[in-house]
Amino acid sequence: MNKIHIYSILLLLLGSKATFAQQTNSLVSKAASISFFSSAPLEDIEAKSSLAGSALNIKTGEIIFRVKITSFQFDKKLMQEHFNENYMESDKYPLSEFKGKIEDCEKLTKDGTYKLNVSGTLQIHGVGKPYSTAATFNVKNGTIKAIAAFDVRLADHKISIPSIVGKKIAEVVKVKIEAAYN
Repeated sequence: MNKIHIYSILLLLLGSKATFAQQTNSLVSKAASISFFSSAPLEDIEAKSSLAGSALNIKTGEIIFRVKITSFQFDKKLMQEHFNENYMESDKYPLSEFKGKIEDCEKLTKDGTYKLNVSGTLQIHGVGKPYSTAATFNVKNGTIKAIAAFDVRLADHKISIPSIVGKKIAEVVKVKIEAAYN
């Protein structure tokens, strides 16, 4: 195949993807990042997953995030084991999911930076709880980058912390989400 033929196929495929996105108004982020940070008197704990998936409908404002609990990575292997086995019970509750809606989502059709409210239900450890937070959306050339941060109280999701490790794990963890949609 010559270069002109390859470029023609690439342009056709890219054009088809753009047309599909316009018709469905749906954008996808296949490698969204979710991290959390726990600051306690004896130890700070941080973990991150870059394997979360998300979809966003710019017409309705509907948004969904899904992450496999075992995809969170820690600096210490023992922390990761305790997280999955003792606290999150990842075998029993393998996924965490957020389903919600973005207010004033029609703004996301134009280039710019917007701070919009996102509300929905976060399902962790088999327990759903409503959350609302401000998220920053940066729209440029059809790509939307989103960043949000909010606090999660572990007890709200029936994640119990044994008193013996209570000074190592905070009752509230800070969650940060980043995604790029196209």
